[in-house]
Amino acid sequence: MTILATSREGLGVADEHLWPVPSLDVGAGIDSAAADLFVERAQAVSPGFSVANADEAAAVVEICGRLDGIPLAIELAASRMASMTVSEVRDRLDRRFRLLVGSRRGVARHQTLHHAVAWSYDHLDEAEKRLLDRCSVFAGGFDLESACAVGGSDDPDDFAILDLLDALVRKSLLVADRSAGRTRFSMWETIRQFAEEQLVARGEATEARDAHARYFARRESDILALWDSPRQREAYDWFATELPNLRTAFRWAADHDDLDVAAAIATYAAFLGFWVEQFEPAAWAEELVEPARAIDHPRLAQLYAMATQCYAVGRLDDALAYVEAGRLAIDSNRFEPVPYDFESWLGGPYIWTGVPERWLELCRNMIAQGRDTHYFSQAALVVALTFTGAADEGLAASEGLIAAADASHNPVVICYALIAYGYPRRDTDPVIAQECFRRGLAIAQESRNRQLESHLAGNHSLVAAAQGDVVDALDHLTRAIRNHCDAGSFSLMLTPLTILAKVLDRSRPARTLQTCRND
Repeated sequence: MTILATSREGLGVADEHLWPVPSLDVGAGIDSAAADLFVERAQAVSPGFSVANADEAAAVVEICGRLDGIPLAIELAASRMASMTVSEVRDRLDRRFRLLVGSRRGVARHQTLHHAVAWSYDHLDEAEKRLLDRCSVFAGGFDLESACAVGGSDDPDDFAILDLLDALVRKSLLVADRSAGRTRFSMWETIRQFAEEQLVARGEATEARDAHARYFARRESDILALWDSPRQREAYDWFATELPNLRTAFRWAADHDDLDVAAAIATYAAFLGFWVEQFEPAAWAEELVEPARAIDHPRLAQLYAMATQCYAVGRLDDALAYVEAGRLAIDSNRFEPVPYDFESWLGGPYIWTGVPERWLELCRNMIAQGRDTHYFSQAALVVALTFTGAADEGLAASEGLIAAADASHNPVVICYALIAYGYPRRDTDPVIAQECFRRGLAIAQESRNRQLESHLAGNHSLVAAAQGDVVDALDHLTRAIRNHCDAGSFSLMLTPLTILAKVLDRSRPARTLQTCRND
C-alpha cells in the first residue's frame, strides 16, 4: 500500500520518503505560478481585474514576492481585490496579519494568514518557540554561530541549538540552504513577522536585538583577520551575505545610543565596503562622526577615515573636511589607530580637489612615524610622487615594494604594490608596467576586489592604448566604467572616462570608429 500525505513535517513512519513542496515560483515575474494564482483568485471576486497595466503587473509581482509565494497568503491578498486596488494591498503588506483575512470555506486555520501561522506555531514546544522568536531579529538569514549568539541562553550549547534548528526546519518554519558549503538558515518574511510579534509579546525584543548587534560588532577582529590573509575573498563574501544583518545591527545600536557597538560595525563594514565599492556603510560612519566627536570616542579617527569615502559618490567638499579632521585626530595619538594604514587612502579627495601635494605630505608623515605596517603608505607615496611630477623619485621609492608585498600574502597589499610599481613605468617601461597591471588585475578579480579591479583595468587600458591595442584598452575601460556605474561611484568613474578620452584621442579616427561599430 502506498500513501501520499501532506503535512508541515514528516510523519516519522518506517520507509517514509520526504518530498519538500516549495512555495510557488515568483522568479518569472507576471508569468510565474504565484502571479497566475493571484490573477485567477482576483478575477473570481473582481471579474474586471487585469494586469494589462504595467504598474499593476509590477505590484502583483511584488505582492507575490513579499508573501514568499505562499499560496494561502496570495489567495487572501487576491480576495482583497473585491474592495481594494492591487497597489493599496501592496502598500499595506507591512501589516499583513490584519490585511490578509478572508471568508474562505474550510478549516478555521485557513480563514486568515495569522490563524494559519499561529496553528503551526502553537504546535511547537516552548524551546522551539523561543528560538524561533529570537531568530526573527535576523535580516537575510543566519548561521548556527549567530543563532547561538541570540538564542538567549547564558551558556549556549551548539548542539542544543542545532537540535532546535533542525526541528524548526523539519516543521517547515525555517529553511536550510546548504548550497554554499555551509548551512545558512532563513525564514519566510511572513513567519519572521509573526515570530517578531511573539518576541515583543514575551518582552525579549530589546534583549534579542542587543545580542544581535553585539554579535556583529564582535565579528570585527575575526573578519578583518580573514581579510588580512590569502583568504581575503571569503571576507568580501561574508560581507555581501551579512550586509542586511550589519545594516539592521548598526541601525539598532545607533538608534539606541550604543556608540561602541555602532562604531565598531560602521568601521569594519565601511572598510570592507570600500574594496567592493559598496559605500552604504561609509554613510553609517558619517552619521556617527558628530556623536563620537562630542565625547572624544576612541574610534573617532577611524570614523573620519571611513567617512572620507563620500568623495567616491561626488561629495568632495565633505570628504576634504573629513580628511583634514581625520589627520588632526590621527596625529593627536589620542584615538584608536585606523586599521591597516587605511589613512593612506585619504589622499583621494586631495587629488580630486587639485592639491595632490597634500597626499604626498600625508604619506611621508605616515612613513616617518612608522605607521606603514602594510606598505600602503609606501605604495601611495610612489603614486603621489609620480602624480606630482617626481617620477624619478617614485621609481626609486618603488624598488623592493613587490617582494615585500608578496611576503604579506594579502591580495590588496600585493595589488597596490603592483599598481605603485607599474604606475611610474607606464611611459618609460610599458612592458613591465603592463605585466604589473595584468597580474594585479588577475589577483583583484580572483579576490573579488572591485575597487582595485577597476583601478587596474584603467591603468592597463592606458598602456594598451599607448602600444596600439585599442580593442584591449576599450575592453578594460568598459569593465572599469561598468563597475563604477553599478556602484554609484561617479567621482571614481571620471578616471576611466578620462582615460577613454585619451584612448580615443591617440587612436586613428577610422580605426576607432570601426572598433566602436564592432563593439
